[in-house]
Amino acid sequence: MSQDVLVKAEKLTKKFNGLVAVDSIDFEIFKGESFGFLGPNGAGKTTTMKMVQSISPLTGGTLTLAGMDVTEQGRKIKAIVGVAPQEDNLDPDFTVLQNLMVYARYFDISKEKAKTKAEELIRFMQLEEKRDVIITSLSGGMRRRLILARALMNEPQILILDEPTTGLDPQARHLIWTKIRNLQKQGVTVILTTHYMDEAAQLCDRLIIMDHGKIIEKGRPADLVRAHVGEEVLEVLFSEEAMHCLKQYFPDARIDVVGDKIQVFANKPRGVLAKVLDKVSFKGALIRDSNLEDVFLKLAGRSLKD
Repeated sequence: MSQDVLVKAEKLTKKFNGLVAVDSIDFEIFKGESFGFLGPNGAGKTTTMKMVQSISPLTGGTLTLAGMDVTEQGRKIKAIVGVAPQEDNLDPDFTVLQNLMVYARYFDISKEKAKTKAEELIRFMQLEEKRDVIITSLSGGMRRRLILARALMNEPQILILDEPTTGLDPQARHLIWTKIRNLQKQGVTVILTTHYMDEAAQLCDRLIIMDHGKIIEKGRPADLVRAHVGEEVLEVLFSEEAMHCLKQYFPDARIDVVGDKIQVFANKPRGVLAKVLDKVSFKGALIRDSNLEDVFLKLAGRSLKD
């Protein structure tokens, strides 16, 4: 992967009527990588994305895309960025093809070139059979694919995806994941926000976790899992006896109570938890691999935020 910096933020800040939504953050996104923004609602990730898109002015700091300053060259930046928003803003009165053709006008793409590109993207997103069907006849998964296709009409260097698979069934999600990976192989830089931790782990080469406008952690998903929660998690049904026993066996481990379960995050080599289960029997015991959701909940907390 090329290590050319395509997006660079330094002390990036955004305030709304005295509220600090993004608090002097620094990050770099390399050309050709898939980069994720994670965080609870209100963490500042969506505000950051809007500044990257050049649709929300900076309060402080600097932000450049492909060497261009978003404050001074917003129009040029928009020409190299494709955006697939979370909301469905397709025109319901137009067909699949017409939605793509109309969108191409915003970029002054010739009708002939737009038609060729639209047909290519319809094939790429496996929407050939729906080419001349109006939007109201499409399933949710088909609409998401069309929104992604529309974002590619201007052949962007950077593709911004806001919750790309929210509300989709597993089959549709995996199809979109495959398309995103294919785009990355073609050299498109992908920037995404997602609430699905498995999605972030599948798609992101690197990511940042934000909370209260600040970056609280950054890195590769697998590295973050190893650094913060270890390789394995032991889950057992809650009882005072089990809790007492686990604290004795794992005095230095992080032990959480989630619902009716006790979770033990032991930053130990794989297999240590299994050795304990050979000695002590716990009700409902399960050893599983640690994952990015464990990291997210540890760093951002378990409470819901609006």
